[in-house]
Amino acid sequence: MQEDRALARLPSPGAHIANPDQGAGATPVPKALDTTAKAAIVVRVLLNEGADLPIEDLPEDLQARLTERMGRMGLVDRVTLASVVHEFADALDGIGLSFPNGLAGALMAMDGKISPQTAARLRKEAGVRQAGDPWVRLRALATGELVTMISAESTEVAAILLSKLGVSKAAELLGQLPGPLARRITFAISQTGNVTPEAVDRIGLSLASQLDQRPILAFDDGPDERVGAILNQSAALTRDDVLTGLDETDADFASSVRKAIFTFAHIPARLAARDVPKVIRVADPGDLLTALAAATATKGDLAVAGEHLLSNMSTRMADNLREEIQEKGAVKTADGETAMNTIVAAIRELAQAGELTLVVPDEEDG
Repeated sequence: MQEDRALARLPSPGAHIANPDQGAGATPVPKALDTTAKAAIVVRVLLNEGADLPIEDLPEDLQARLTERMGRMGLVDRVTLASVVHEFADALDGIGLSFPNGLAGALMAMDGKISPQTAARLRKEAGVRQAGDPWVRLRALATGELVTMISAESTEVAAILLSKLGVSKAAELLGQLPGPLARRITFAISQTGNVTPEAVDRIGLSLASQLDQRPILAFDDGPDERVGAILNQSAALTRDDVLTGLDETDADFASSVRKAIFTFAHIPARLAARDVPKVIRVADPGDLLTALAAATATKGDLAVAGEHLLSNMSTRMADNLREEIQEKGAVKTADGETAMNTIVAAIRELAQAGELTLVVPDEEDG
C-alpha cells in the first residue's frame, strides 16, 4: 500500500535528529500537538507520497476542520514528524477489527446479506436513508423505471437526471420518452450551465429518497410473467381455456400474458437457428425424440416447430432422428406435451444462464 511505503521511509522515533529549537547536545523532544494537528500531519505526509486518500468520504465538518488546521500548521520539525507518524502507525497495528460507524454504515456493510424487508424496516425505525452516492443508485435503475421517474418530474430535474446518467443509458432513456418531452428535456440541459454541485446533490438525494419509500415487493417478476410461466407448463387445453377467459375479463392483461408465454409452438419465432445445436446438446435424447415425434405427427404450428429443430441440427443427427420417429410411431398426447414442455424448460434454462438469447415478440403481436 502507498501509505505503508510512505511510513516506512520516515526515521524511527529513537533516531537522533537535530531540532533547531533546542540547544546543541540536547535530547530531541517532539512538540505537543492536539489530535487535529496530528491528523493534518499524517494526511500531509501521505498526500506528499502520492497516496489516494478518500477524504471526501469524511463528514463535511471534519473535512473543513482538517483543511483549516493544515493551513495553520506552518513548519514541523523532523522529530515531531517522526513521532506523530509512528504513533499513527502503532495505532493502526493495534487495530484487530473495525466496524462501520452507525446504523447507516452497518446497513451498507450488510447489503445483500439481510433481507430487503429487514433493511427497510431498520431504516424506517431509525430514520436512516440508504447510504452512498444517490447517483450510483439511480444509474443502476432499469431504463423503464427511469422513464417512469423522469416523466413525473419537472423538466429541469429531468435534465439534471439525464445529464448524470452515462451517455449510452441517457441515449437509451431519451429514445423511450415521447418526442415532445424528449425535446423539452434536451433543451433544458442547455440551461444547466450554472447549476451548483449542492443543487445536483440535493436533486440526487430527493430522487433516491423515492426509492427508499417504495414498498418491498413480494415478487421479482410481473403478474403477466408469472401467469405466463404457469401456462407454459400447462396442458394446451387448459392454456387455451385460461386465455379465453382472460380475454373476456381483461383483454390487455391477456395480451401481456400471451407475450410472456413460450411454448413448443413458439420455438421457430423465439429460438434463433444458430442456437438450436445448443438446445440439442443439453436436451434429454428420449424427451427430444418424443417431442419431435408428437410435433411432426401434426400439421400445424407444432409441426413447424419440430421441423425448425430438425433443419438446424447436423444432417446426420436429423436423419437418425427421422428414422427413429418413424419407428416410434404414434405418441400419446399427454406424453408428447410433457416432452415438449421439457424441451421448452431446457431452452429457458439456457436463456437464463446467458447461453442464448430468445427473440422478443414485437409489441404489436398479440
